[in-house]
Amino acid sequence: MKGKLRFAIIGTGFWAQYQIPAWLELEGVELIALYNRTKAKAQILADKYNIATVYDDIDALFKNETLDFVDIITDVDSHPYFVTKATTYGVHIICQKPMAASFELAERMVLLSKINGLKFFVHENFRWQAPIRKVKKLVESNVIGTPFKARVSFCSAFPVFDNQPFLATLDQFILTDIGSHVLDICRYLFGEVSSLYCQTYRVNPNIKGEDVANVLMQMQSGLHCFVELSYASIYQRESFPQTFVLIEGSSGSICLTHDFEIMVTTKSGSSIEKIELKNYEWINPDYAVVHSSIVDCNRDILQGLQGYASETTADDNLKTMKLVHSCYASAMNNSLIKITSH
Repeated sequence: MKGKLRFAIIGTGFWAQYQIPAWLELEGVELIALYNRTKAKAQILADKYNIATVYDDIDALFKNETLDFVDIITDVDSHPYFVTKATTYGVHIICQKPMAASFELAERMVLLSKINGLKFFVHENFRWQAPIRKVKKLVESNVIGTPFKARVSFCSAFPVFDNQPFLATLDQFILTDIGSHVLDICRYLFGEVSSLYCQTYRVNPNIKGEDVANVLMQMQSGLHCFVELSYASIYQRESFPQTFVLIEGSSGSICLTHDFEIMVTTKSGSSIEKIELKNYEWINPDYAVVHSSIVDCNRDILQGLQGYASETTADDNLKTMKLVHSCYASAMNNSLIKITSH
């Protein structure tokens, strides 16, 4: 594709407030329209960012506009519908995570895009957080030798339901909402999974799904990785929860801890580096580590749309989706799940 790529945003809820300005940080794209089932809601963001056209009819959007791609920022249950619409009109697709409510649905969505010769990306931004990218570089540098054990934690009492109340109504909550991020981080840092065992729990009586999950994974490399997820952990001191990582290797350890500090310990001693986050005028400080990563994720997807390599393809995200739903199967049956290659 040459020149600026023309695109539309589908869905103007909470995350669109940050996804839109993140796109506007990049050269090579032009946001020409917004769609939302409540047109007045779309109009608010259109006025804020000088976007000329808004729609509440999805077919009218595709028929009236010449689009290179769409960015779908709606609830998970609507993703298959909008992906199908985009394939019908021959438009490349970006979809927010989780891709779909089931692995089988996600597979069908990816297959549909391939049948129609369309590019399909999933906006998986946690792996693009600056501290996580730094941890990856340190692992690859061999400073701690061969990693054999890791713990990745996302535990908080952050009031996530205040901004996204629909999350409280989901039958499956923390594994689909945060687990899809954190399990993707594990794949990014350590490679693919050979087996996993998961247990879940609901602490908050006012929600439908689980708000605690613990997952033990064996990676194909042999590394053992423990993932702990919780939205019921009141000890977290930050206003917004962070992802903590501890990696033990044959020659040392890497620890990503509070305030985005990374400590590397080897036989010669320890060193600490504080990772500075990219600041943008439009970010919410409570979400700074996430919002700054949106731009980097969008940049990677844009490269994919332009014909270059991209990390966050739908094909790649299927592997993360498989882990999420294997966790649910493990917890339901209290069993070890073997992960076969996709």
